[in-house]
Amino acid sequence: MAELVDAVDSKSTGLAHLGSTPSEATNAAGAARGCHYSEWGVNELRRSDFDYALPAELIAQSPLSRRSASRLLLLDGQTAQWQDRHIEELPALLRAGDLLVLNDTRVLPARLLARKPSGGRVEIFLERILDGPLAVAQLRDSKAVAVGMALHSAGGAVKIIARHGEHWQIELPADALDFFERYGQVPLPPYIRRAPDEGDRERYQSLWASVPGAVAAPTASLHFDEALLAALQARGIERAWLTLHVGAGTFAPLRAEQLDGQRLHAERYSLSDATVGAIERTRARGGRVVAVGTTVARALESAAQGSSIPVPGAAETTLFIHPGFAFHVTDVLLTNFHLPQSTLLMLVSAFAGCQNVLAAYRHAIAQRYRFFSYGDAMLVFPQHAARAPA
Repeated sequence: MAELVDAVDSKSTGLAHLGSTPSEATNAAGAARGCHYSEWGVNELRRSDFDYALPAELIAQSPLSRRSASRLLLLDGQTAQWQDRHIEELPALLRAGDLLVLNDTRVLPARLLARKPSGGRVEIFLERILDGPLAVAQLRDSKAVAVGMALHSAGGAVKIIARHGEHWQIELPADALDFFERYGQVPLPPYIRRAPDEGDRERYQSLWASVPGAVAAPTASLHFDEALLAALQARGIERAWLTLHVGAGTFAPLRAEQLDGQRLHAERYSLSDATVGAIERTRARGGRVVAVGTTVARALESAAQGSSIPVPGAAETTLFIHPGFAFHVTDVLLTNFHLPQSTLLMLVSAFAGCQNVLAAYRHAIAQRYRFFSYGDAMLVFPQHAARAPA
């Protein structure tokens, strides 16, 4: 997860081939395999099966002036057909009685600049708030820091307490949440090649962001403004909320080529009785559960436990959703475009079919869609309907 800290070294974030063509090895693998996992077997899936080449100029560097001005690519996983639409058409593309499930996590200003006693620069990237002044973080330049060292920041001394693998436990001079809110910077993703500005503090949050804890935005939510929400409500489309705190691992590339046996980063989620009740009522009336973002889909499917009705409660999930996974709760998925070879692209591919998704991506590139966090969106209908309870 240290990759997210280094916004300059694109190679370490798996971004090296954006703006170029895939390597000869990747091209050869793609020509031989594509993503025909039905032929190769789910256990033989590889990271390179989910590769594509993206011109760098299509990576959105700033948000549009209006949240709901984005384009929307509609993909039907059953027919493998797509349509070019706009996010403002979302109410007409859904049905009365459908339920939008939204992630109400709030992004923390998780980047903090500091100096070592020697004067060398260190970037602290918050991973998780603990109790009071304690937190877990990534430290860039970690080879030159050690337990017991005090780093100097604008808000005072940050003490390094312990190391846990790639992460460090730190003690701040004040309550950790308050400290980062006051002195931290917006944690824009590594593919946005500019410093954050004041506008990002508002635009890198959803309108309903209320539970602090994420270090990256659930970006499908960024397309909604008050006008779009009002239009959805007038259409008879209901809303419910859950919380999944997006971790830095969302940007971390898989380290091995083979998918089988890989373990994903843990993320905390919470699902209320009220949201589970809303899903039950939606099922009863024949409506569909629309996951707004891969974070919502991951939380719902983690809580499903083999049923079309998820179990309420709070937990951590390490669920790795890739082709071969059977969705139980998610009927429709609204999502942004995702990085090549990323676990989020694999999730969407599991939902609508890998070949279908990569073909739709090639169309989006040809039509000059805007990609990633501040980019355009996809409305994805599944290749296979969600399964009913056993």
